[in-house]
Amino acid sequence: MNDLLAENWPLLLIGAIVVMLLLWWLLIANRKTSVTVDRRDTLDEGAAPAARNQALIDAPAAAVVTPPLVPDAIGGAGVAVAAAAQEARIEAEVGADDLTRIKGLGPKLAATLGELGVTRFDQIAGWSHADIDRIDAQLGRFQGRIRRDDWVAQARLLADGDTAGFEQRFGAT
Repeated sequence: MNDLLAENWPLLLIGAIVVMLLLWWLLIANRKTSVTVDRRDTLDEGAAPAARNQALIDAPAAAVVTPPLVPDAIGGAGVAVAAAAQEARIEAEVGADDLTRIKGLGPKLAATLGELGVTRFDQIAGWSHADIDRIDAQLGRFQGRIRRDDWVAQARLLADGDTAGFEQRFGAT
């Protein structure tokens, strides 16, 4: 064995050096640590969602924009139309029920129904099969929810003020 080492020591030394260089390259030199600095504005496209959301939350409130005055038109008809529209808006807000009390009807669906003119439980309670089909076709990705969650029965109980019956059949709100 000593003769073998004595004769091949230069080769063994070169082999050991090659192995150490290979290990150094694999463990240390191959690491590429780089520091990146994000200098974009938080509202730019591609910014982290949390940073964008926080920037929007911290932003000052938008100025209230008042609608332009309606011209008098012919004999004050413009003023009458504006007053009627304002009165209808107030009546809709006052007479509106909290549709989100219906199981399976969240805020987004309540807003969609509001755009369709549905704001009260008694409206939903009076839907026929044709009404359900017509409204359901306009719910987009929420199609089928009306029948699956039985909105009509829920609305009927809530319109009648039967909270106990509603909670017994559909659970607490």
